[in-house]
Amino acid sequence: MLIGYARISRPDETGIDRRLHDLRSAGCERIVMEAASAGRWDRPELHHLLDGLSPGDVVVVTGLDQLSRSFKEVLHLLDRIARAGAGFRSLAEGIETMGPAGHMLMRMIGSFAAFERVMLLERTGAGLVKARAAGRIGGRRRKLDAKQRREIAESILSGDRTGAEMARQHGISQPTVSRIVAEHRLSAGLGQRSV
Repeated sequence: MLIGYARISRPDETGIDRRLHDLRSAGCERIVMEAASAGRWDRPELHHLLDGLSPGDVVVVTGLDQLSRSFKEVLHLLDRIARAGAGFRSLAEGIETMGPAGHMLMRMIGSFAAFERVMLLERTGAGLVKARAAGRIGGRRRKLDAKQRREIAESILSGDRTGAEMARQHGISQPTVSRIVAEHRLSAGLGQRSV
């Protein structure tokens, strides 16, 4: 069965009539419509369509942008279609995954995706090395500076304030206060005790 999928970003978007006409002209017996951005992963109509595919079905779209604007997501969706034993056809790009040429195309697309992942990992690694060499480290910045952390630890260890009071005063959680006190004890060589 040929199943068309037509997506519009907004309910008031123009052009849906043309898409529906093109899908019907391509022989689609059933058309699923959805109003959702291509950038969103939570598109219930698309996922319901994919979950209900049977071997031999063919998902038809007017263009790849109907599935997603993300190359990685398009590959993921095409993989789901293939695992269901179904085919895929994009009218604008002339892509069909049925037959030997379609299988070859899917292997090529998969190879490009794998290459893209490797390149991304290499660029990320190089960027992290460069950042470390410049003295920058990853992660979120600490909410409290060294002086505030020392004051919290000393106030609690001296018995002047409780952990709950210091947490409220500085807008942090009690486990964070406990970590600050434990770090202070270790750096001062005081050993571990519960706070």
